[in-house]
Amino acid sequence: MMLSLTACAHDAWRAQAPVTTASPATPASPVVAGSAMNSTVGNTAAEMQRLMAAGSLSEMRTTYNGQYGASLLFHAESLSYYVALFHDKQFWRVIRTDQIDNAESMYRAFAEQTQQLAQVYLDTLRLDAGKRYTEKLVAMNENRLQGMQQELAQQQQQATVVSQAIAENRQQAASLSGDLRATNSQLEALQSQIQALQAIQLDTSLKLPVAEPATPPGPAASGE
Repeated sequence: MMLSLTACAHDAWRAQAPVTTASPATPASPVVAGSAMNSTVGNTAAEMQRLMAAGSLSEMRTTYNGQYGASLLFHAESLSYYVALFHDKQFWRVIRTDQIDNAESMYRAFAEQTQQLAQVYLDTLRLDAGKRYTEKLVAMNENRLQGMQQELAQQQQQATVVSQAIAENRQQAASLSGDLRATNSQLEALQSQIQALQAIQLDTSLKLPVAEPATPPGPAASGE
């Protein structure tokens, strides 16, 4: 991916960030023959930054991998090439050479190093995103579980209320059933009495009650 390094270099120049040009321990140095190249390795980062600030360098290639990048710049006045390795807008290593083949070789080596160096950063970025996404799912499912638990508790509470209501209704129904049987028995008795009285009223035969015989008067009490 080719992006402009000029803005990055100007930001670093204006911030006057410290520049380290010593070779890092992790990435390997470009493999080039010293006798076959006219190059200067050393305090060239400040020189390159001054040329960039003056607009004297042309950007030929730039590669970004995460927070790491490599650039190949050309200085037309001296026919020199600058190969830079940087991290988070800070120049890490800068090499100047007059040979285009050497410059291309060093640029490819730096570009490959940026890919290797950025791998841990990219893995961390992906893992962090996965962790955040998983945490979001966990929180979402916790809320869902809590809601389902509350709903289940409400259902159980309502089921208890319904069960108690059914038990009370059954008890009331049993009591009403006994009352109904008693009332039916009372009704049957009253209906029997009514039917008996109706039968007497509808009887046309004359039935007189039998008179009791009169009791004869006893002897009168004698006076002294």
